[in-house]
Amino acid sequence: MSTSKKKNVTPAQEKYQTLASKYEKKRPVGKNCIRAFFVGGAICLVGQGLHVFYYTFFDFTQRTAGDPTVATLILLSVLLTGFGVYDRFAQFAGAGTAVPVTGFANSVASAAIEHRTEGYVLGVGGKMFKLAGSVIVFGTVAAFFIAIIKTILVKWGGL
Repeated sequence: MSTSKKKNVTPAQEKYQTLASKYEKKRPVGKNCIRAFFVGGAICLVGQGLHVFYYTFFDFTQRTAGDPTVATLILLSVLLTGFGVYDRFAQFAGAGTAVPVTGFANSVASAAIEHRTEGYVLGVGGKMFKLAGSVIVFGTVAAFFIAIIKTILVKWGGL
């Protein structure tokens, strides 16, 4: 607690805070960090496996295999969020699920699911943009459309 707040604390409040801190459950910070490290690493390992799969079995180079890899990870994350599995997994793993792209997809899908009763535009669209950040969502949508335009130009335009 900051010193400015402690100045206005009554003796009874201070006694209560001392008693409450004695019974407060200690956070296992080290254990949480290890879980986050290994779960985040496992998600990245799955992503790397997908990356190798795409450039080995499909017509992708190592450079271009990243696009379907990210799309697959996002799709898996959204599906797991929809089935309620991702949230339970995130409770166990902590920040390990929040850092990769799957955490972003989970936050968007969770907001969409939570606010679907308010309607598609104001509920799903509005709350989804508010939670995940309109700039990030706009960047993802813009990158998708630019990739489609580029693919069309390269395929039919001969660029």
